[in-house]
Amino acid sequence: MTPPLARTVLGDVAAADLGRVNYHEHLFQVSPLLPGDELENEPASLAEAGLLHASGFDSMVDATPIGLGRDPEAVARISTGTGLHVVATTGAHREAHYGNGHPLLELAESPLANLFLSDLTNGMPVDDTDPGRRSAVRAGVLKAGVDYWRISAFERRVLAAVSAAHEQTGAPVMVHLEFGTAAHEVLDVLEAGGVNPSRVVLAHADRNPDTGLHLELAARGAVLGYDGMARSRVRTDAELLDLTAEVVSSGATVVLGGDVARRSRYESYGGMPGLAYLGRRYLPRLLDRIGRDALDGILTTNAHRWLGWTVG
Repeated sequence: MTPPLARTVLGDVAAADLGRVNYHEHLFQVSPLLPGDELENEPASLAEAGLLHASGFDSMVDATPIGLGRDPEAVARISTGTGLHVVATTGAHREAHYGNGHPLLELAESPLANLFLSDLTNGMPVDDTDPGRRSAVRAGVLKAGVDYWRISAFERRVLAAVSAAHEQTGAPVMVHLEFGTAAHEVLDVLEAGGVNPSRVVLAHADRNPDTGLHLELAARGAVLGYDGMARSRVRTDAELLDLTAEVVSSGATVVLGGDVARRSRYESYGGMPGLAYLGRRYLPRLLDRIGRDALDGILTTNAHRWLGWTVG
């Protein structure tokens, strides 16, 4: 059997060759919810990606979906310039990230699915505001997002469209959970659309650090996306370390990212703690808690299995 392939911005590679994976970051992002925190400077994003690579990661997922400042050709240049494998994202975020009247909000399920499929198989637009001009850079992950204990009509259409695109491609799926809520409900919708939970990362699951809930989700086969480190205003790294050690020892499948996602938090844009925080500061502490084999499983085995396409 052919080994699973991951679709990066520079082409398909064997998923097993991705090395250590950061499952969730952003090189470019512009949202009306984050005024003044835009990521839109290619040299600064290049420098920040270099810091991530130097901190011990070989690959990252750029989790910015359609309509939020994606720049696929710049991401490809950053990948080339740093040597970092980058997997780009299609799909749509939760509804609140799109201003009133955004054309994406008006699309029905079938046009959304066709849009996502085109990004996966043909190439993403050079600029999402001009979808007729397509680049050669293809997306490798499907993303959806839901609000706090709410799935709007638009978000349900996106989940259905993601399911349809996944059925045709086997591309991995990521879902933004607002503060970790509605996880079972999201899995219910995706399973009804034919998506096996083992192909789904529940992003920000750790923002609701309920071990029992996480083990329930893991029992359904879902991958738990933990990315809340360096957010002591909400909860400490120590709490996240405890949560991770407990669920991993119980057999849950976890992947790690930083989701730093704001210019005010990127070193290369003049902020802190930067994309390198995860590798520099958090992983050594996690290594002490869970050991080398478990940490390698999170960063390599789990991430490789999720990112490998299962159809073609």
